[in-house]
Amino acid sequence: MPSIDFLVDQYLNYLLVEKGLSKKTLESYGSDIARYTQFLDKKGITDISDADTSIILKHIISLRDEGMKARSRARHLVTLRGFYKFLAQEKFITHNPARVIDLPKSGLHLPHVLSVDEVKNLLSIPDTNKPSGLRDSAMIELLYAAGLRVSELINLKLFDVNIDACFVRVFGKGSKERVVPIGLFAKEKINEYVKTARPVLLKKYMSHFLFVGRKGKPLTRQGFWKLIKRYATKANITKTITPHSLRHSFATHLLEGGADLRSVQVMLGHVDISTTQIYTHVVREHLKKIHSQYHPRG
Repeated sequence: MPSIDFLVDQYLNYLLVEKGLSKKTLESYGSDIARYTQFLDKKGITDISDADTSIILKHIISLRDEGMKARSRARHLVTLRGFYKFLAQEKFITHNPARVIDLPKSGLHLPHVLSVDEVKNLLSIPDTNKPSGLRDSAMIELLYAAGLRVSELINLKLFDVNIDACFVRVFGKGSKERVVPIGLFAKEKINEYVKTARPVLLKKYMSHFLFVGRKGKPLTRQGFWKLIKRYATKANITKTITPHSLRHSFATHLLEGGADLRSVQVMLGHVDISTTQIYTHVVREHLKKIHSQYHPRG
């Protein structure tokens, strides 16, 4: 059996070459696995096949005892699951001892999700008679329509959106490309923005970016966050929301409407479906409320 350090190097190389993960994501995975291998070292384990399910559980418990929050422990476990899945696929081990361990339930907490009515209200706030207001309206509409990350939204190029075919091409984490459909509302709003507001905002400048600010430059994450916060206040939304709340709302509303988990996973650009499964927790809570409200024995 190769050394644990060798196996870790093989896995990280696999993530880099095969999965195309970004440097930042690789560092996060590497940090999680390094913490685990340090734990194995303290236990005197030098052969990875000697680390069974109970050892992994003891490691997760030790992280809890050290003060790591449930959400971080859940992410840590996802990393270890991926590591062991790779080892099993490559025949370094005969079975995956991490597969049967459930994620910490309190690690499934989500930021506030907007209701459909709250989303509609938020979308009605930007003043579309102004070029900047029409741009903001199109950005919020697309953010919700396609479940984009903020970084994906502000970095969209003009040619990334196919208005006629109603889809947007996105480059997510690790430069992974995905294609996400958009609805008629987003299509019409983007089309109107591109034809009328964008040329006014550009003035004499040129830009490849779809959504532009001063001198043709894209908006910053912080700048767009301030816009969302201001519009949410005007819409009398009391929940603490961020641009990411619209991504969460996108996924939750799709699942509530009957979409299957795999389809939502693809549209969100999640590599691991366990990341997408956190939204089923929200949907279950929604169904419990519906049952309690409408069932005669609720």
